Amino acid sequence: MKRFKIDNLLDLNKTIASGLFKNYVYPWEALGNIGDFINYIGPSLPKSDFEEAYEKVWISKYAKVDSNSLINGPSIIDSEADIRFGAFIRGSVIVGKKSVVGNSTELKNCVLFDEVQAPHFNYVGDSVMGFRSHIGAGVVLSNVKSDKSNVIVRFQDQKLQTNLRKFGAVLGDYVEVGCNSVLNPGTLVGKRSTIYPLTMVRGCIEEGKILKSNGTIVDKI
Repeated sequence: MKRFKIDNLLDLNKTIASGLFKNYVYPWEALGNIGDFINYIGPSLPKSDFEEAYEKVWISKYAKVDSNSLINGPSIIDSEADIRFGAFIRGSVIVGKKSVVGNSTELKNCVLFDEVQAPHFNYVGDSVMGFRSHIGAGVVLSNVKSDKSNVIVRFQDQKLQTNLRKFGAVLGDYVEVGCNSVLNPGTLVGKRSTIYPLTMVRGCIEEGKILKSNGTIVDKI
């Protein structure tokens, strides 16, 4: 499972939340501490760049936030992020620099690294999206199993217990997910991999792969 450790999935230089991950091996281990981390660093963010727009909601003065979006705390919206009409940020959320959160997109307990795009009708719960990752319209990062049991990460014949009832997905840097795909709880996608539209994803996809809608996995050329 070493290829799915933090250092192999995510560039920590591309997020204001780098300190959140420093004491962990796997990205999902940080999910339970997102809110506390925001509350810790929020008051110390430079006043020249950030303001506490609402209680425990720190927004960069250089971010664009539509008045018809809703942001609950604790949350951080970093510089040049674009929070568009109808976006719903439920709390314990970090939105990175130049990221896009679009119409009818709902975020909950998640970290979006810099330049992430979740622009249309997306749900991202208890998840991490790496630098420049992009999810197409209608993509869902599902975070709870139907039987409500703890999420298990599976790769080939290996299993890792997360001890989390809520854990969606981790997308490595530069991952592309096609429209109307569903990533089941505990999904990990390696850097630069692509998932075709209308695909149901389960388990782990290695770096530099293409997952087709019929379940076939091939190397990127």
